[in-house]
Amino acid sequence: MSDLLRLATAGSVDDGKSTLVGRLLYDTKSVLADQIDAVTRASVDKGLATPDLSLLVDGLRAEREQGITIDVAYRYFATPRRSFVLADTPGHVQYTRNTVSGASTAQLVILLVDARKGVIEQTRRHAAVLALLGVPKLVLAVNKIDLVDDPATVFADVCTEFTKLTGTLGWSSEDVLEIPVSALHGDNIATRSDNTPYYRGPSLIEHLESVPVDADSTGDHSLGLRFPVQYVIRPRTVDYPDYRGYAGQIAAGTVAPGDEVVVLPSGIRTTVERIDTPDGELAVAQTGRSVTLILADEVDISRGDVIASVTDAPEPLDTFDATVCWLGDKPLRPGARLLLKHGTRTTQAIVGTLLERFDEQRLGADASPESLTLNDIGRISVRVAEPVAADNYRVNRHTGSFLLIDPAGGNTLAAGLVGDVLSAVEVGTGA
Repeated sequence: MSDLLRLATAGSVDDGKSTLVGRLLYDTKSVLADQIDAVTRASVDKGLATPDLSLLVDGLRAEREQGITIDVAYRYFATPRRSFVLADTPGHVQYTRNTVSGASTAQLVILLVDARKGVIEQTRRHAAVLALLGVPKLVLAVNKIDLVDDPATVFADVCTEFTKLTGTLGWSSEDVLEIPVSALHGDNIATRSDNTPYYRGPSLIEHLESVPVDADSTGDHSLGLRFPVQYVIRPRTVDYPDYRGYAGQIAAGTVAPGDEVVVLPSGIRTTVERIDTPDGELAVAQTGRSVTLILADEVDISRGDVIASVTDAPEPLDTFDATVCWLGDKPLRPGARLLLKHGTRTTQAIVGTLLERFDEQRLGADASPESLTLNDIGRISVRVAEPVAADNYRVNRHTGSFLLIDPAGGNTLAAGLVGDVLSAVEVGTGA
């Protein structure tokens, strides 16, 4: 079991995400006493009898005034069994882009629904986005279960509808857990609640502590080395006159001295001579480790190149199809000239054909749309000025993802996934 679990929240407005996150922090004793005192005072000023735990996480003034979360914030908490990094994402439809950002590296997502409303349009939208992103584990927290008249029946009905949805989207029953909760009162958050005798599963924290999630849940574990070069280190000092190292973070696979590697996109082969770190040399380095590689030969390598294992190196791409979630306020149309950032490489790109637009409500596609608008998910063709050493997103989430950027303002306009990941979640196609 991994000692660290990366998770995110998702759901609709007013479903209680901020209260749930505040409850997780409170019940795991991850907030200071003065923070609790401040929340208690603010709650009394609002005329509340109990502390409003949402105030622990809705820190922006605009969030407090509107009563909604409007930005992604990362929370850190721990139990004796595991540490957690939680991306708290907004629920409003106009901030779906933030959900994409927060869930892109999550190993598990807690998707909330209001027991009084059940599975709604935004629930289906978020589930579709999470399926496209390849999130491996999912928890449906049926919140405010204390506010319905027949909680057992309501919970069963919500679970039936959600199980049908997640099954269609590709999750197995082992990857999804539904839990009835009351974030306000703490039911089934830290411990099992006597108020839900119809539910016999674990509490939310118990599940988060025990759910088996690989430390590297980014795709195919047999994938060879993928090392995007971030910086070329050449001190040229008296002590290191000829030192030439390539610094970066291992995106996939492992590397050891003696390994034969290929530099992409040039295709030049060489051998790893040494692995340097600030703490000394390593005999082997694995996914996620930041290192400096020393190669046996003097090779022309610069930022943006990828050092990969020879056995399964990806073919550098100058044109490819990809699935994108459009995050820009202005529509995307064929012929758009943008910047594409893949790993450490940024290059010019032209959007070719808009192949289809995904309808997350009916899980189908509309062919050849004229444009993609805010929060639309679609499949497009892309041509880049410099080849990118990308894997299919289903093979590896890190090396199969990219960003489309506005060349004028530098704003992120789309999150992209290399390949046709839409086909895995489509059950119907429009005319």
